[in-house]
Amino acid sequence: MEVKKITTPLLIAEVQMLHSGDSVLLSGEIYTARDAAHMRLVEAINRGDTLPFSLENAIVYYVGPTPAKPGKIIGSAGPTTSSRMDYFTPILIESGLKGMIGKGTRSPDVIAAIQKHGAVYFGAVGGAGALLARCIKKSEIIAYEDLSTEAIRKLYVEEMPLTVIVDSDGNDLYIRGREEYLCKRKN
Repeated sequence: MEVKKITTPLLIAEVQMLHSGDSVLLSGEIYTARDAAHMRLVEAINRGDTLPFSLENAIVYYVGPTPAKPGKIIGSAGPTTSSRMDYFTPILIESGLKGMIGKGTRSPDVIAAIQKHGAVYFGAVGGAGALLARCIKKSEIIAYEDLSTEAIRKLYVEEMPLTVIVDSDGNDLYIRGREEYLCKRKN
């Protein structure tokens, strides 16, 4: 299987070339944000405030990394459950967000926003936080420092291994995978 190498910013032409099930190596700037940061971002959008980073063609990684050990850039950086952000995600996608990285399924509202606005949802392997942290070459807190590990960080990653879970056409690997499994079981 071919592995697709992509870099940020994530432009619509790249998004449209990605298909559910594709293996990807991602390089470039991405941002971290979890529940509390998502709530603050949406509140800022609703107030018309300037955001701490531009959502346009950006990718958000749902991670709250552990503190870095001496001499390290970041601690363990495994994905958190994406559905925790589902309430906030459609407005972020409408505001320009092109990619999300996490683990687990997404709600129908998120998938509809992905389709409508041309975005993509990537899966990262849960439980592999120490390995994923090796792909992170720079880390800088840029907003909401009071949230501690859940502050928004700007990361620079090199060849972060991901899988396209939901593509811009709304194809969901979790649904397709189950269907393929059940079909094989019947035969």
